[in-house]
Amino acid sequence: MEVDICILGAGPGGATAALHLANAGQPCLLLDRATFPRDKVCGDALSGKVLAELRRIGVSLPAQLEVAPIQLPSWGIDFYAPNGRRLSVPFKPRYNPAADQAAGHISKRIDFDNFLIEEVRRRPEIELREGIEISQHEQQPDGRWLLKDGTGAPVVLARLLLVANGAQSTFARQIGGHALEPAHHCAGLRAYYRGVTGLHPDNFIELHFIQDFLPGYLWVFPLPNGEANVGVGMLTEAVSKRKVNLREQLADMLATHPALKDRFATAERLGPVRGFGLPLGSKRRQLSGPNYLLLGDAASLIDPFSGEGISHAMVSGRHAADWAGRALAARQFTAQFLAGYDKAVYNRLGQELRLSGVMQRLLNYPWLFNFIANRAANNPTIAETLSMMFLDIDMRERLRKPSFYLKLLVGSK
Repeated sequence: MEVDICILGAGPGGATAALHLANAGQPCLLLDRATFPRDKVCGDALSGKVLAELRRIGVSLPAQLEVAPIQLPSWGIDFYAPNGRRLSVPFKPRYNPAADQAAGHISKRIDFDNFLIEEVRRRPEIELREGIEISQHEQQPDGRWLLKDGTGAPVVLARLLLVANGAQSTFARQIGGHALEPAHHCAGLRAYYRGVTGLHPDNFIELHFIQDFLPGYLWVFPLPNGEANVGVGMLTEAVSKRKVNLREQLADMLATHPALKDRFATAERLGPVRGFGLPLGSKRRQLSGPNYLLLGDAASLIDPFSGEGISHAMVSGRHAADWAGRALAARQFTAQFLAGYDKAVYNRLGQELRLSGVMQRLLNYPWLFNFIANRAANNPTIAETLSMMFLDIDMRERLRKPSFYLKLLVGSK
């Protein structure tokens, strides 16, 4: 078959791109090797930016998610500094859980991704084909991409390819040039638990920056049905240099760390501890080329400090749909024309990614991280900055002003 637009990967980035194309009346083919619902290893947190992107797809989607049993509303973040100090950062000052709409949610990826796929299934403009493993990508003389399955059989010939098939994307590595770089890649583990005690009554997510585990961090995110997503992440470069066994470290911290051991003493682990790799957005990379765009994890857009990838995938999906429409209208599929997509994505995410990269590097200096955590307790600017990493607030104008950094350093209110 021949199509104008083929999207590889039906996760948040690919599904978002397909839905925006459908809103514009543009047909597309959406392929995924899995059959939904399917699990994906992730932290499972949905930030305010996710809700904003859902709203851009369809104004009713955030409200549908809000009442769905697959999620918990989350009202903030608890940061635990290396010195043990807890910094509670609500997403909204003086929030009222009984009356306000939550700024964030937590939902297992198996459920959230299927939430998006159910919306995809309702759109006649989108042809969703599941269980299709694409093993070969061959560019034809006219620029189109011929995609073949594992047997070498042709699947589709596409004028424009939107590649959203995740952190292990063969296309992104071999054709997009996104080689694994240990200094810009995170190794992680995730497990589900039941019966973790001491979770915040308003479902604050927890990030623990433990002295002996830096520059890594440990998270605890509450989930529906009394469960919790628990995991660790550390730069691949640091894992290799320090010869860290992440599985042993995770088990040890949960069993012995003063802030965690009592809370996990009677908790039950549900299923195995699963590993994953995250290509971080701490380095600016090329996101497009002749007749293709890279989206989400395949575009190495994961936040280097928080590890958030869902909202960035959805942002890239929205811009990919926009530039796919422009390319078709202009009949322009060159690398030069599609570079406008790169500019659009980095114009939205670049400043935040750079700031997150700075925060990530602070983990190499525990004393400085402790200083900032202590200062943040009395400095609204720092607390707001941490919160904004999880919200849909445009930080670009503030980040351009020298006065913003002065407030961070001297504690001005």
